[in-house]
Amino acid sequence: MKVRPDLVPGPESEHLEVIQLTEEALPSSHVYMEAQIFTPDSECLVVHRSAHPHGSDPKDPEHQFLVCNLEDNCNLNPITTELGTTGPSISPDGEHLYYFIDETEVTGGRLILKRVRLDGTDRETLYVLDHAIPDTSFRLSRPYPLSTISSDGKRIAISGFLGDGTAEGIDWGLLVFKINEPSVQLVFHGTSWCNIHPQYSRQTDPDASHDILIQENHGNTVSAGGKLETLVSGRGADIHVIRDDGSGFRNLPWGRDGNEHCQGHQCWIGRTDVAITSTNTREPAEQQLISGRASPHTNHDGIDTPDSWRNDLSRSFDGPNFWHFATDIDGNRLITDAGPRDGGGAVWLFDLPEDEEGALKNARLVANPKSSWQKETHIHPFLSPDGRSGFFNSDESGVLQAYMVRGWS
Repeated sequence: MKVRPDLVPGPESEHLEVIQLTEEALPSSHVYMEAQIFTPDSECLVVHRSAHPHGSDPKDPEHQFLVCNLEDNCNLNPITTELGTTGPSISPDGEHLYYFIDETEVTGGRLILKRVRLDGTDRETLYVLDHAIPDTSFRLSRPYPLSTISSDGKRIAISGFLGDGTAEGIDWGLLVFKINEPSVQLVFHGTSWCNIHPQYSRQTDPDASHDILIQENHGNTVSAGGKLETLVSGRGADIHVIRDDGSGFRNLPWGRDGNEHCQGHQCWIGRTDVAITSTNTREPAEQQLISGRASPHTNHDGIDTPDSWRNDLSRSFDGPNFWHFATDIDGNRLITDAGPRDGGGAVWLFDLPEDEEGALKNARLVANPKSSWQKETHIHPFLSPDGRSGFFNSDESGVLQAYMVRGWS
C-alpha cells in the first residue's frame, strides 16, 4: 500500500486519506461496483490483478483474485491460481469466496463453480457444467464476468451465451446454481440479454431474497460466435426485476422515452426494495441518478410504466454528471464518480435521504482520481458495507491500480 495525499481534494486534506492498494507493473483493479466482494464486517475485500474494471481475459495466466485485508495494513494475498477465474462472490457470512473457472467454448468446454475459504483452505469444486444445461439443448459459453449470490447464501447466478456458432441473433440466458445440493437451472433466455448485470436483492426476507435485478439491451447485435457488435440501439436499455425461478418479471421506471436513456449501471439501495440507475438525458443534458421501485410488467415502457414510482436523487446537485455509483448496506450513503468533463474525474460522497422522496444531501468531494476516463480505466467507485471507506480505480500513474479513500465521519 502507498499513501497518496496528492489525490485528496485540498479542502479535505486534514480529514481524508487516499491509499493506493496495488502497485505492480501489471494493471490491477477493483471488481465491478455491484459485485459482492466484501466481507460483512468491512475488513476484507477481493480485488484482481492483470485485469480491468470490466473483467479479465480468461486465457491470461497472470490474472488472479487477491484478498485485501484492510485490518492488516491492506495486505494482499492471492486466493486463486487457476486459469480462467471469473465471477467472484463472497458469501453473505463472509466465510467463503465463490468463483467460476471459464473453460468454455462455443458448443463445448466447461464452466466450473468452485468455493474456497478466505484464508485459502478447503477449496472444493461444487459443480461442473460440461454438458447441455439440464432440461435444455443449450451449451453455455462466454460467461459473464460477474456473478451474484442470494442473501441467504443458497444460490448463485451467472449469465452467458447460448449460441452454437452457426447463426447470429442467438440467445443469452441466466443460470442459477443451487449451492447446498449442487444443480443448475436456466431460468430465462432471449436475444436481448447480452449484458444482464444480475444482482440478487440484499433483502433478507425469504421471499424477497429470490429477486434479481437485470438489464435488457434492446437492439443489440452479436456474431454467431457470441462476440458483441452492437450493445444497444433505438430507445436503449431497460431494467427489470425477475425471480430466480424465471417468474415475476417486472419493470423499473427508467428510460425508453426518447429523452432519458439508461447508462447501463444500476444497483439496489442497501437491503431495500428500491434501486438506482444512472441516466443520460437530452433535455436537460445531464447524467442523473434516479431511484425507483419495480412495477408489474405491461410492456417495455421504462419511464412510462403504469403505476410506477421514481425519484430524482440528483436534483439538488447543479448540473449532475454522475456515471457509476454504489451505496452502503444500510442505505445511508452513496458514492459516485463525476466526469469526464471534470478533468480526470471526481469521486463524490453523499448522504441518502431518510425520506425516499428526498434528494441526495451533504455532498463531499472525497478524491481526485486523475483518471484518463477510458473504458478500460473507469473509476467505478463503491463503498465498504459499513460506509466508512470508499474504493476506486485510476490509471493516474500510467498503470491501472486500485485505491481506497477513508476518513470521513
